[in-house]
Parts: sequence; C-alpha cells; structure tokens
Amino acid sequence: MLVATLGICYFSHLGALGFVGPDEPRYAWIARAMAETGDWVTPRLYGQPWFEKPVLYYWGAALSFKIFGVSEAAARLPSALSALLATLTLAWLALRIYGAATARWLLLLLPTTVGMIGFSHAAATDMPFSAMLTIAMVCAAVILGLTRNDKTPILPRTPWAALLLFGFFLGLAVLAKGPAAIILSGGAVFFWAIFTKRWRDVFRLLHPAAILAFCATALPWYISCARRNPGFLRIFIIEHNFKRYLTPEFQHIQPFWFYVPVLLVAFLPWIATLLWSATVGLKAAFRKRSVNDTICFLLCWATFCVLFFSTSHSKLPGYILPAIPPIALLMARAIVEMPGSDSASFGIAHFVDAAIVFGLVVFMDLITREHIGAVSKLENAAVLVVLALAFVNLLSGMFAGALPAPLRTGILVFPVLVATLFANAFLPEIFRHDPSGRSIAHEVRQQRIPAKALSLSGMNRAMQYSLSFYLHEEIKSWDPQSETGGYLLTSSQNCGHVVGPGYFCEAQRFDSANTGRFLYLVIPIARGN
Repeated sequence: MLVATLGICYFSHLGALGFVGPDEPRYAWIARAMAETGDWVTPRLYGQPWFEKPVLYYWGAALSFKIFGVSEAAARLPSALSALLATLTLAWLALRIYGAATARWLLLLLPTTVGMIGFSHAAATDMPFSAMLTIAMVCAAVILGLTRNDKTPILPRTPWAALLLFGFFLGLAVLAKGPAAIILSGGAVFFWAIFTKRWRDVFRLLHPAAILAFCATALPWYISCARRNPGFLRIFIIEHNFKRYLTPEFQHIQPFWFYVPVLLVAFLPWIATLLWSATVGLKAAFRKRSVNDTICFLLCWATFCVLFFSTSHSKLPGYILPAIPPIALLMARAIVEMPGSDSASFGIAHFVDAAIVFGLVVFMDLITREHIGAVSKLENAAVLVVLALAFVNLLSGMFAGALPAPLRTGILVFPVLVATLFANAFLPEIFRHDPSGRSIAHEVRQQRIPAKALSLSGMNRAMQYSLSFYLHEEIKSWDPQSETGGYLLTSSQNCGHVVGPGYFCEAQRFDSANTGRFLYLVIPIARGN
C-alpha cells in the first residue's frame, strides 16, 4: 500500500495534461533553453534573461529533458521526485520521534492530499522549494535535539551530518525560490525558541559547518549570475521578492484569511481528519496547559509559514505548500495516539464529512440534470466515484473504533488511489477543450502554418505562453498596426471585428470543434483602394 500510494500519487499521469497556467510553459521553456544552449547560469525566456525565480527547478527540468527528452512528464519529474524525497525524509523524522505506526500513517496521508498530488504534478518551483525546505527543517530538528531517545548517548555529540545536510538543503531551497527559505526556517526556529526557552540550542544551527555548506551550495550560482548580468540582484531581490511581498504590484491581491480555505482544499479528502486532529490537539493542550518541544516545533513551522504569507500583499496558493508536511505529521500522530475516548469523535467527524460530500454531490447532479439535461457516461462515472469515496469514508467513521488499524487505513486510502489512478479518464469531460496549447499547436503544425507568421487574439496569457512553448516560438498578440498581415488565431468567428477595416480575412481549414479556435489569413488592403 505504501509503495502504491507514493507511486500513484506522485508519478501517475505526469504528462496527461499539456502545460497549463502562466508558469508551467515559461519555466519549461527556460529549462529547454538551458538544455539546448548549455548556458546553465542565466535563465532565458524567449532569448532574454529572466530573473523571476532562481535556477534549481530549471536545472532539474533541463537534466530531465536531456535524459528523457522534452515532454510534459519530463518537465514535471523534478517536482514529483522532490515530493517523494520530502515525504520519505519526513517519514524518517516521524519514525525517530513517534515510531513506525506514525511514519506509516504519514506515508499514506501526506501523498494522498490534493495539495501534494497537485503540486507534484506541476512544472513549477513550488514543490522543489517546499521539499528542500522540509528536508532542511528535518535536519534542524535533529540538530535541536528533538530526535533524542533512550538509545541516544548521554553525552551529546556534534551532529556533523545533520549540520552539513541542513546547510546544503537550505541552500537548495534558496536556489529554488530565494531568501524566503531563510526567513521561513529562521522565523519558525525563532518562535520555537521563544516558546520553549531553548535559545542555546538554536545557536547550534549557526555552526560553521552548516554555514559553509549553505554558502558552498547557494552562493556560486548567485555570484556567477550577478557577474554575467549586472541587473540580476536588483531585479530578483528588490522587484521579485521585496516588492512582491510588500506591494500589490503583481496583482495577486487576496484577503488576509485567503489561506484558510486554501489549506482546507489542500487537505482534501482529509478535511475531517484535519479538523478532528486540530480539535483533539487543542483540547489536549488546554488540559495539560503545555505542549512538548517537538509538537511546538511542528506548530511553529506550519503556523509561521501561513502567517508570513498571509501578511503578504501578493498571495498565491502554492506559497503555503511548506506548511502542509508538518500539519500532516501532526495529523498522523493524533490518529496513532488517539485515546479510546476520542475514537467516537473520530468516527463522528468522518461520518459528518461523508454525509456533507454525499449531499453536495447529489445536489449538484440534480441541478446539472435539470439545467443542462442528459449527462455523459463518464460524468455519471465521476459522480459514482465521488459517492463511493463518501460511502467508504462513512463506513470508516461508523466503525473507526472497531476496525484494526491496517484495515482502517486501507479503507480510507484505497479509494483515493483508485480515483487518482483513473483520473485521466475523466479529463475529457472536465475540459471541453484542451486547457493547454498542446492541441492547438498540433493543429497549427498539421496545417503547416509558420509560427513566425502567427498572431493571437482573444486568448489569455496562459494559453499564449503554452502555445509559444509547443511551437518553439514566441507567439505575440495581433498588432493592429501590422503592415504585413499574417495568420490570426482567435476565439472569435468574426475576424473583421478583430482586425478592423484595413484588412481582408480569409478563413483557413482548422479543427475548431476540438480546439475552440478559428484560423484566418489576414491580408492588408492596399491603401487608397
């Protein structure tokens, strides 16, 4: 079950969708350019230096392209491998601190969350950053003495391996997304020291071995890139870090509480488990009037991440991905150490969760049939899968205390694996047209349209970036001042309305039914005619 969970959730269907969103096609373009040009220092988008993000993801994707060829699966492989490495490292920490049962639960809970599945299938920097930071925090826990047990020698030894690995992986996190890694790790440890009053232990993280490992990992690329590109530090540090955090310049404006629903969605289908474990944990903390140092460390790690990005003027869902691993570990611990008195509440929480899901699915299905009419067989199958998940959750809630732990685990996880494994079959029903530019690019090549002569109208920037990647050419928006005309790809059937009165439009053969786009040859009308 563990092997199947990790394999299916992190590696299945990596190439099922084309590149979607504004980030995936741009990051994949930069990685492909690195692999083609051999310039592993300066990230370049459409031939120009591009310093929005550091280089770690580009290195991973470029190496993947060289080994496996250019494809969506190869571009997303670094994120999947990062997720796997972080999960195994956190499971090791759970094993050392809480035992094998908690580690097994973590290995089943964490990979099956929507947040981990989604970002492990994204050609983006979020998962590599979160994974490297997670591993660095696990090393920090070792350095702080949180993994000590009865078998640990009484006289403390210098944890050389943990110090070197802490510096190395923190350096990789800085290479993945920038100085936010230092702020997140430092802030979490700082507040842990405040609550536990273990200030002397915190200074172990500043051991020369850790600092040297960090500098040797992170600084060479930053120095090399700054020497080759004089404006790098100003653009990257000031514009894409400080301005992104302190100003609304990048237009990702959200309310302060934005990450509360994001976390709930990220922990699907384990929302009931999340809320139950939070309630049980708060009840235990109030009863004991304290929490132990390890739980405090995990809470500071997750809470500081959420609060730090909640105060930012620029908010995106992927920013709080580093908070998901420690929360999952707290959930796994709560389930394993669940006293008999809480088994009833565990069952009730999952019973209510299943009832809500069941009711929502039935309601949405009725609304769909009433307003849209007949639905396809695949849509009916999707509804049945969701109802099956709700039903299994219902059974696990009703018999939570009576079932053996392995059987209860299998009942909870197996339907999630089935749904993930066969999710590819439902994509045609979820998307009427390919949300990426892959299908459109294929049709453009079939019609032998020169990419340099192609312009776009009525497409969002995500589709524009995706189409540019697949055609290996920067495809620009239609220029109303164009004197040469060319081919116009648009979502509108009224070409004349798009290009204006100075042009003649000639419709071209194009698969509009599957792509949702129309192709025209635009010819300027001679002036004076």
